[in-house]
Amino acid sequence: MEVLMHEASNGQGMNPAGSPIHVVEKEPIKHKLESKEINSETVRFMKTDTVDTIDIMFENITYTVSLGCRKGRKEILHGIGGRLPAKQLIALMGPSGAGKSTLLDVLSGYRITGVNGNVYINGRLRQMNSFRKCSAYITQDDRLEPLLTVIESMRVAADLKLPTKIPQYEKETIIEEILTTLGLYEHMNTRAGRLSGGQKKRLSIALELVNNPTVMFLDEPTTGLDSSSCMQVVNLLKLLARQGRTIVCTIHQPSASLFQLFDLVYVLAKGECLYHGTTSQLIPYLKDIKLPCPMYHNPADYVIELACGEYGEDKVSLLISGTEKGRSLKWFENRNDLLDGKALRALHPLKKNVDANGSSSLQATSLMHQIRILVARGFLMCKRDTTLTHLRIIVNVSVGFMLGSVFLETGMDGARVLENYNLLFSVLIHHMMTTMMLTVVTFPMQMNILLKEHFNRWYSLKAFYTALTVVDLPITIFCCLTFTIIVYLITSQPLEIYRFLMFFFISLLVAFISQGTGLMIGAVFNVINGTFIGPTLSVPLMMFAGFGVSLRDIPSYLRWGTYVSFLRYGLEGYIGSIYGMDRPVLPCKQKNNLYCHYRYPAKFLSDIAMDAEQFWNDVIALVAILVLTRVAAYLFLKWKIASVR
Repeated sequence: MEVLMHEASNGQGMNPAGSPIHVVEKEPIKHKLESKEINSETVRFMKTDTVDTIDIMFENITYTVSLGCRKGRKEILHGIGGRLPAKQLIALMGPSGAGKSTLLDVLSGYRITGVNGNVYINGRLRQMNSFRKCSAYITQDDRLEPLLTVIESMRVAADLKLPTKIPQYEKETIIEEILTTLGLYEHMNTRAGRLSGGQKKRLSIALELVNNPTVMFLDEPTTGLDSSSCMQVVNLLKLLARQGRTIVCTIHQPSASLFQLFDLVYVLAKGECLYHGTTSQLIPYLKDIKLPCPMYHNPADYVIELACGEYGEDKVSLLISGTEKGRSLKWFENRNDLLDGKALRALHPLKKNVDANGSSSLQATSLMHQIRILVARGFLMCKRDTTLTHLRIIVNVSVGFMLGSVFLETGMDGARVLENYNLLFSVLIHHMMTTMMLTVVTFPMQMNILLKEHFNRWYSLKAFYTALTVVDLPITIFCCLTFTIIVYLITSQPLEIYRFLMFFFISLLVAFISQGTGLMIGAVFNVINGTFIGPTLSVPLMMFAGFGVSLRDIPSYLRWGTYVSFLRYGLEGYIGSIYGMDRPVLPCKQKNNLYCHYRYPAKFLSDIAMDAEQFWNDVIALVAILVLTRVAAYLFLKWKIASVR
């Protein structure tokens, strides 16, 4: 068995020739990693001073979740403990549902609700804000901006994660060194969406390496990768660990050669610790508790089989008792060299934690700087986005011409006032549905990236929300203006500049409110539920606006709906801009027309129970609803982020 493990650790699954990651040669990986020639490219960003290393201890960690209303709670982690020393590559292993990702979330601070127990950093009880400043969390799925190139993504990360006092040339040097070391330099001008799986994983790691974190947590970094890419990623992680970092990652079922790369392994099953020690001591441990690993059997596979209960549930209990819930350090190599809490506190004295800007903010840069970088990134993505930008413009132009051709010259014909009324409502629905549903569909896709970047301290939620609002302003205004000009001219609405501006202003407010409503829905619901909630919500809004039923005919017990429907104020504003302000008698262009009922605009306004003099009141109501929806969307977003943790 020892021969098998030794052979598995030799030059198998090596990086391609010419790869910048000179980690695997013909000699054993361990020897190469410890070679002084590892930094042949003088990778300055990776050097971590001994004083800054981090040793993690945790004890009596429990995690419980609610099963729903009146269904009680379920405990996922059951009072486990452990030790994660510095400069080690540590694997959290176990079958599906064992609690690997949950433990990783708890240790990283990504999950705090329902957690009990203590986590110690260098012998001191973990202070979450201080710990987050020196750690990074890399999710299982590669949450990258697909429209940005590798170098653009790195520059955004550097501008957000590094203090503004660092000169740009130093940032570029750091970026170049990281990309060279991770084998991405040749792909720096490739968009993230076009990278291979292994390249995406390395880019995810590269983005978090910009500010040189001391602790890195990775959730299933090898998922979806072939064996060669898995080797590259794990070799890279081992290289980073040797430079002074504590690297913890979950892994499902590694091959023998991949398993040998890890320094420590923590095996879980059903929220209990089955083994906690070095990889080389796993076989002696299994032998010690009378569960020897069969000859020529991958020990990683064997311990997972034991954890799944394939050899009997009594074997699982035996493994649990053998580790003392992870508290035993018996199976650590050189365990006598591990420092206790008191010695760690002496080695790592407390330091005043102040960032480069002299504040205690989690982010490395100021709010205005974050907004500026995010706005620049947003405009670049909008320029390249075929859905949010190009298709949106095409739809507004095509629908504008379509509506214009259907309601040709209705605005100046007293005999077609009802048709023009239907046109105004169609315009209203167009502005509502195109902006609201587009946001409902696309915003949840941004949520995953937001959760990762916000947790890793790239920017604050205020900066993200402000930038999101600012970036969408030009395209919304342009689309709305283009659509309004096309429809207004083709349908022969009154050619008076103040009426056109009133009409356009109402359209703009309706579009902004609809977008805010979409943000509210997108922040709370996923895409599937959001696409159901959005149209469903639109139906009562249309009814309360007066479509198909006069406002005076709405029952008194439903009259409140007319005061909360922004479509009602939008439609009333349209009517006021087109038929209000003492508009003169309209000509009737129908042949053989003996009686033109609505040639007098006042008569039409009376029949639909709308007051044309309410325009500015409608504007005030729309502005109030706009502010309310935007604030509510921000609060929902804040709640969503908090609820995830």
